[in-house]
Amino acid sequence: MAVVLVLRARGLGDLLTAVPALRALRRARPGDHIALAAPHRLKSIVDLIACVDEMVPVSDPVGLRWDGPAPALAVNLHGPGADGIVELSRTAPDRILTYRSPAFPDLPGPAWKPDMHDVDRWCHLLESDGIAADRRNLGLVPPVATTSHRDAVVVHIGAGAAARRWPADRFAAVVRHLLVQDREVVLTGDESERETAFGVASRAGLSPARVLAGQQNLIELAATVAEAALVVCGDTGVAHLATAFGTRTVLLFGPNPPSRSGPPPHLLGRHAVLWAGQAGDPDAEDIDPGLLKIGVPEVVNAVDKQLRKRPWPGTGLDRRAQQAYRRVG
Repeated sequence: MAVVLVLRARGLGDLLTAVPALRALRRARPGDHIALAAPHRLKSIVDLIACVDEMVPVSDPVGLRWDGPAPALAVNLHGPGADGIVELSRTAPDRILTYRSPAFPDLPGPAWKPDMHDVDRWCHLLESDGIAADRRNLGLVPPVATTSHRDAVVVHIGAGAAARRWPADRFAAVVRHLLVQDREVVLTGDESERETAFGVASRAGLSPARVLAGQQNLIELAATVAEAALVVCGDTGVAHLATAFGTRTVLLFGPNPPSRSGPPPHLLGRHAVLWAGQAGDPDAEDIDPGLLKIGVPEVVNAVDKQLRKRPWPGTGLDRRAQQAYRRVG
């Protein structure tokens, strides 16, 4: 049995944008053993993708350890840098499928295009090798929730980088509006964001019992997102979970534009994506200035639109809410 080793040593959102590519590999090589090198904490989500035979735990490409037979094909879904190619080369594959790198001028592959949408990027890589890929094949089967929060509005207050974290006081204002509308709200986030979530709850008048941040494992978070009436969050892995489960969203983008990592165009009918039209440094230590241009009224109008409620008067944003890739501010 031939082995296909795929490298995607990144976070939750990055994994989910690669789902159509992973499924395309499965269809193209049904009898092969597909091993995915990815962070171990994502295993429960990898199981939901249902097209991988083995998971190789790795959080950084330099830490890749492969003890199996030499792969017939190594697929670099990690990124444009040389690290992924170097580590895959150490597994002695018959062939490497990757985007071109200046560090490996003799290795064929398509040119990396920075502005390409992430889903399209990995499908394009496979298509360059003659493997058909369906960009619409993003869906996941929802996991069973141990504690149900069905039809709640999930407000995810965190993000992996400070540049992508909308201010806590603004999240609190949105939650306060939802409570006035008699909506059930839960706050999600990781352990490091639990204190911030309690602060948001306190400002908004939300019961501390509705703070789920730091209390859920990944599969419990996924179940909460899957059964939500709406998810409100920034450019995070939770946004990609909502896309995978078909849950409606209001997404706050910056500094990365949604054209690179937002919901794919064919799914925009279920998602309201707010972006100020101002790109920036995604690794900055302060909140992105473009993200700060997105105010509470714009978010509340988008939330009301998604929940089929009457938007705040006077802002004029209800007419434009159907434009998922709109600019605000």
